[in-house]
Amino acid sequence: MAGPIGKRDDDVIAQINIIPFVDIVLVLLIIFMVTSTAIVKAAIKVDLPKAAAAGSDVTATVNLVYTLEKELFVDGQEMSFERARDVIERRVKESPKIQAVISADTGLPYGDVIGVVDMVKGAGVNGFALNIERKQLASK
Repeated sequence: MAGPIGKRDDDVIAQINIIPFVDIVLVLLIIFMVTSTAIVKAAIKVDLPKAAAAGSDVTATVNLVYTLEKELFVDGQEMSFERARDVIERRVKESPKIQAVISADTGLPYGDVIGVVDMVKGAGVNGFALNIERKQLASK
């Protein structure tokens, strides 16, 4: 039997190995970070228009969702156009290079979507993108 000299089997274990615990916590943190964006997108149902030449996802500072029921959500919180404009203006003052991604339901009239774009531009956002889903091309 190999073991330390002077060590008995009935000694109290005075050490706790914390490395497996840290590994599990880090894995859970990564899972939470990956799934949290999917949860937020799934919370608000919007039928996005589809395009074959859709670009890659834009990393956004402000996410706006305009539903078919004409409800406006800014970063997941429902608010009026006036309140949304105030919130966005405040965020522009904090970060002048702020970007916005606008997700609007495909059933909305074009003028309503332009109204959201106009509000965002009027609040001082210079860069914005319209969120779309990539259309599946028929295979040949």
